[in-house]
Amino acid sequence: MFSMVDYYADMGQIGQDCPVREYNMDDLELDQVTKVISYHPRFLDHFLKTQNFIMNGDGPLPYDYRYYLAIIAAARHQCPYLVKMYEKEFINQGGNPEWLNGLDFIPPKLRAIYEINKILAHRPWLLRKEHIESLTRGKNSWSLSEVVHAMVLLSHFHSLSSFVFSCGLTQKLDGLSSPKLKTPPTANVHSIHNNTVAVAISSGGGGGGVGSTIDGGNPLMHSSAGGAGSLPQYQPQKTVLSEITLNNNNNTNNNNHSIDHHNHQLYCNNNAAHSIVGNMTAAAVVTGAAAAAVAGGGVVATAAAFASSANAAAAGLNKINAQPSATVEVLMERMKVLSQKQDECSEAELSNRFKNVEMQTAELPAAANVTPAEIPPVISHYIEDPNFQYQDFARRGAENIPNTFRIQDYSWDDHGYSLVNDLYEDVGTLLDQRFRCAYNLTYFTMGGVKNVDTSKFRRAIWNYIQCIYGIRHDDYDYGEVNQLLDRPLKMFIKTACCFPERITTKDYDSILVELQDSEKVHVNLMVMEARNQAELLYALREIMRYRT
Repeated sequence: MFSMVDYYADMGQIGQDCPVREYNMDDLELDQVTKVISYHPRFLDHFLKTQNFIMNGDGPLPYDYRYYLAIIAAARHQCPYLVKMYEKEFINQGGNPEWLNGLDFIPPKLRAIYEINKILAHRPWLLRKEHIESLTRGKNSWSLSEVVHAMVLLSHFHSLSSFVFSCGLTQKLDGLSSPKLKTPPTANVHSIHNNTVAVAISSGGGGGGVGSTIDGGNPLMHSSAGGAGSLPQYQPQKTVLSEITLNNNNNTNNNNHSIDHHNHQLYCNNNAAHSIVGNMTAAAVVTGAAAAAVAGGGVVATAAAFASSANAAAAGLNKINAQPSATVEVLMERMKVLSQKQDECSEAELSNRFKNVEMQTAELPAAANVTPAEIPPVISHYIEDPNFQYQDFARRGAENIPNTFRIQDYSWDDHGYSLVNDLYEDVGTLLDQRFRCAYNLTYFTMGGVKNVDTSKFRRAIWNYIQCIYGIRHDDYDYGEVNQLLDRPLKMFIKTACCFPERITTKDYDSILVELQDSEKVHVNLMVMEARNQAELLYALREIMRYRT
């Protein structure tokens, strides 16, 4: 069975063990977004440590710069929730209130980095060493350590904006109408708050290794050496905040269980009775075709599994509901067949498959046909050149297509990690642990099914996200992306990465409908972290070129 450890060299990770860390949840004051991340306490530990370090720990940038960078990074994706949050923090840190009047009121040195903020947020492949050079020379020059600190901050808040929107949180958090977002069930609140969170990465059993699921603590994305698992138990559709386990902490008990797995089991067991027989029947019909589709090695052509509606494509993300997604059972069968595949592709074939996925991604609507909404007045003064947005890395017939970023030429493991640690001590280690946690969280379950190895699914998601940004993992067969990710999921991922401000709660509810909320949140954590790493790879590569 395929182990996530086998993927580490490709991802550029350094180790395989995540340290044990304990938090008493009663002692934490969490904002709403962090409470959603708390579905996965293992990841939450690394997220909070990294965010606290770059915002409040030792570092070359003054605190007012740090919080202002958070504001302008979130503003690029029109995320009022984060902008408002960090405006308050900026004032609390002693920042000059005049700066909150907009870009025209900030010091020239801080203003100088806005161009890099804009490029990293939307088209990081356009970043050049000349951008770094312009910052480090002249009257209001930046040190290289300050530049790295700023890059880490900008990429963090760009990707966090993607997470906020992709979870459908903004309608709730900005006070808009969102009737589905309700107070979490009492049972789950108790199950979390009666426990001290043991934040540790469990290596699991069998061949699953440290990272066997896509959902770090959820049903759809948990893997095990078992492979196919038992038949899925389908649950009714849930909404983003309906199962958040860290709201309204009113409990005082302190059990010593590790809440990740315990809470997940309660969650699955409480919903097991809601099996939908009709969906299972449909899944059985499609499963027979799954192996044949996988054996083809290219785009999955099974219509019953992945419907490709031209009308939905034209309408963009709002039509996701019109395209049926592959069921959990079908995905399990495909992952199993792919794991058993022995034939190897030539370098030329691997390259062609990457180019095919890249071109298909460029032609995917990703809500691009939707007229962008007017920029909220509360953040418009932080935005310059609002029409500068994501542009597909590879467009059919386009001239001057950028060169593909090949991981074998510049990787996080071999280059980025050491460079960022050299210029901004300790942050590389924190980022590395965070990337690994998002990628490798596992409970060996998927959509209520136990003993499922979802490593193939997770790797497909991570690599597809970075493909959107023109990054190729050279030894990966991108044919697996088309076999495991259906069109609606691809559209959602692309929009979450590139146009997160266009995602609504309805869009969140429309994808991966058989998954638990916690599993869908894990998918969005992967969107956040794979995007974060992609931005940093482009930024750090240009810093390396500047130094040499």
